[in-house]
Amino acid sequence: MTNPQPPRNLMKHGQLWLNQVRKTAEAFFGPNAFPGSAFEFPAALELPETVFDAPPPVAPPLPPGARFLHGVYGNEAGSRNYKLYIPSTWKGQRLPLVVMLHGCAQDPDDFAAGTQMNAVAEERKCFVLYPAQSPDANNSRCWNWFNALDQRHGQGEPSIIAGMTQQVLDHYPVARNQVYIAGLSAGGAMAIIVGTLYPELFCAVGVHSGLPFAAARDLPSALSAMKRGAAGSATNSGGLPMIVFHGDQDTTVHPVNGEELLAQGLRSHPLGKTARPSRLAGRVPDGYAYTRVKHWLHDGSPLAEHWVIHGAGHAWSGGSAAGSYTDGKGPDASREMMRFFSTVRAA
Repeated sequence: MTNPQPPRNLMKHGQLWLNQVRKTAEAFFGPNAFPGSAFEFPAALELPETVFDAPPPVAPPLPPGARFLHGVYGNEAGSRNYKLYIPSTWKGQRLPLVVMLHGCAQDPDDFAAGTQMNAVAEERKCFVLYPAQSPDANNSRCWNWFNALDQRHGQGEPSIIAGMTQQVLDHYPVARNQVYIAGLSAGGAMAIIVGTLYPELFCAVGVHSGLPFAAARDLPSALSAMKRGAAGSATNSGGLPMIVFHGDQDTTVHPVNGEELLAQGLRSHPLGKTARPSRLAGRVPDGYAYTRVKHWLHDGSPLAEHWVIHGAGHAWSGGSAAGSYTDGKGPDASREMMRFFSTVRAA
């Protein structure tokens, strides 16, 4: 799907995710399991039934020498397809790996087109892995971050994503101390889950418009977290360095989730309480203002960054209209995430 201009596109995405929560709840618990008030959506999100009014995107064109390969990984929890981007700059040397988890209704080609992460991979010389959610696992291809089973080591979708990552590590010369995971929306919520459960694989996490680890354990608590913040954010998230992006006008996942995600990460790190913050206010030319807060350890190494984009909704900041759920008026989240990742390496 190509990207209609915001805010209509962002509102559609919000309605899609909230509708999926309702539909999945009915599938699990039956249509009359909850009172009507359990799934009351803001009037601002009351939109027409039609969600997609544009054809799906084609895979972005590749520079000479680059490859965008298709693969499949499976274990006891199930199987998922994926796409792996190999930059034209790869000549057999070890490169970092970034795992990118798409949002609801997206797929690897769409997410790659919208985030332009393959272009960043050309600049930064890294592999990019795009796991694909199956419509058999979720009708709208949302990662099931709100299921308790999918928040446990060795089980559910986290085990599939981790196993898929390990499969790439086993077959390509990846720099093992430079493996990162990031995602948008439901993909962002799943990214922090996978990073928390598999810290031996990943050394930093990027979350865009997502929620903290253990933000929900079932569908009612998922809807509550999306609308009001995550009651479960008191749980530790493992303490991996993280970079967080969130629009302060996000009506799908409340911006307080970005704050709670950051607080959870700082609290989970053994030296998080002593981290030194630094604040920067800026503006994208002809675009949004933003506030960036960095948290540094005393040795100068980065622990966390929190970007609040003022005026932005639920979309990948600085993304391309070639993909869905992007807003080009914000700072370039893809390049800023890669910049942050490049400063973090596992011991």
